[in-house]
Amino acid sequence: MAKKKSNNLRIKLVKSGIGYPVRTKRTLKALGFHNLNQVVEHEDNEALRGMLTKVSHLIEIVSDTEEK
Repeated sequence: MAKKKSNNLRIKLVKSGIGYPVRTKRTLKALGFHNLNQVVEHEDNEALRGMLTKVSHLIEIVSDTEEK
């Protein structure tokens, strides 16, 4: 049985959560963001995709080729 390769997403915080509701700020904290322009890496799953949808106006998905 072949192992499924885990896909990781690199996410960058491009806009601050200041001025947004507490729920939005908590979502950013749950994603692991502390600073602006910080890049975090998470395993791709449905729960993560839901959180990214809620804060899509504050983040961007970074490709591996962009970072290098």
